[in-house]
Amino acid sequence: MSETRPGGRLPVTVIGGYLGTGKTTLVNRLLRAADGQRLAVLVNDFGATPIDRDLIVSSDGDTLEISGGCVCCSYGSDLMDTLMTLPAQRPDIERVVLETSGVALPGMVASAVSLLLPYRIDGIVVMADVETVRTMAEDAYLGDTITRQLSAADLVVANRCDLVDEASLQQTLAWLTLQSPAARVLAATRAEIAPDVLLGLRDAAPPRLSATLTTPGAPDAASLYESLELDVPEDIDVAELGQRLSAPGTGVLRAKGILNGVALHVVGRRFEIDKAPAGARPGKLVVIGLRARLDRHAVAQALQPRLSTSLRSA
Repeated sequence: MSETRPGGRLPVTVIGGYLGTGKTTLVNRLLRAADGQRLAVLVNDFGATPIDRDLIVSSDGDTLEISGGCVCCSYGSDLMDTLMTLPAQRPDIERVVLETSGVALPGMVASAVSLLLPYRIDGIVVMADVETVRTMAEDAYLGDTITRQLSAADLVVANRCDLVDEASLQQTLAWLTLQSPAARVLAATRAEIAPDVLLGLRDAAPPRLSATLTTPGAPDAASLYESLELDVPEDIDVAELGQRLSAPGTGVLRAKGILNGVALHVVGRRFEIDKAPAGARPGKLVVIGLRARLDRHAVAQALQPRLSTSLRSA
């Protein structure tokens, strides 16, 4: 029996954090550094949360075989069912990494998983965008989700440190320490954290119940948001699309998709265009926003292939 399974229970590392904070980048780094350890990575959806394609050996329905003996499963809304069947389907797996959705509360997910006999919670890692986390925590709609995610953490990865000056960074790190009193806070750029720091966070420590389960009257975070899956015209200008979706007033919190051979990522008022992973197929554009703020008309206008010349001349 593997040393990672004391008492026969598979260790589970939960990776949470708000939309666009770098969770998938962190998961891909873990897979690249698995070094022979057989991981099962569970994500919501392959289309919205792509694993780097050069890691994939084969695909079978909702399962990807990853190089080095790892496996990636898409669980959608059936997380508990996926977890209960996993040990029998893949008895070789030594550790589970569970990436939650950006609007989920990782503490509640971890508490639910801990009720399943095959598993124990190894730790909760929460990603935070140092440029925006304090502003979002003050928002009337977003603040509860942000602070409850942080309060459950064993480790906070303060990501995107390259986007702020040193004074702002230190202020944010101090603020995160107050929001996550039980956690270690580490600064990072592009989720560059040593993988061994992420695992074994609760080894030799007594299990703890996340405070999120005992918060009275807490709203269902997922009910505050809506997600759109949209077809994109082939002749769309991807850079212009990114400008439109990240413009003030659209209500877009997160958008991503493989379009015209590139990967578009929109996070709040920023967007990036990266090279698409090798072998990635063009897919729908996924747009996420608050139900009360997402401007569907603005999003639809952004998808028009012939955009106004005002952006071109700006």
